[in-house]
Amino acid sequence: MSEILNVNNLTMRFDKKTVFKDLNFKLEEGSMTALLGPNGTGKTTLINILMKMFPPTAGSFKFAADVRLGYVPQFRNLDAEYPLSIAAFTGLNAPLIKSKKVKDIINKQLKETNLYDIRNTRMGEASGGQKQRAYLAQALLDNPNVIILDEATASLDPMAKEELMQLIEHLNEKHNITVLFVTHDVPLATKYMQNYLYLNHQQIAQGRMADFKEEYE
Repeated sequence: MSEILNVNNLTMRFDKKTVFKDLNFKLEEGSMTALLGPNGTGKTTLINILMKMFPPTAGSFKFAADVRLGYVPQFRNLDAEYPLSIAAFTGLNAPLIKSKKVKDIINKQLKETNLYDIRNTRMGEASGGQKQRAYLAQALLDNPNVIILDEATASLDPMAKEELMQLIEHLNEKHNITVLFVTHDVPLATKYMQNYLYLNHQQIAQGRMADFKEEYE
């Protein structure tokens, strides 16, 4: 496998607080990696840096030239009165004027995420798992080859978690999408991820998920 992300001596400080220092790791194309660690250790900060939302204090990172990033946020419940259908919500990331080509792409991703048959259901009436799959469908519209799941299974019930992760596994196997999964759910990560990054005490460790030691937590 070829390298898709290379992180070198990445350091982040806010005022006088060092969040992490001299992080070094690599991700391979087509890999499935869990980003683990206690609250407050900088996992979200690291993701924000990788998404270029703000620059690091020191160090660097480089994605492969052809990388297209997709992002799926932590589950956010929508008001029961939220008016958009699942299809319309998914299409928010598409051009405002929906050509036939754009509509075909939206329908393709609704089918990919097992939402097509309920595409006319209002988001406010959808289950938590269906809403989260709609966020995934949104991310897939840009045809990403790297997907970052930022606590995307938090607050979902066990069945919805399994449905989402089986879908992610399918996307990885069918489309070779590289996955970085930020989570506290070690059993779920052990079941679906190949590798781990463990962020704690301003440092990062990397290895095979099957070898992850519970005592880290």
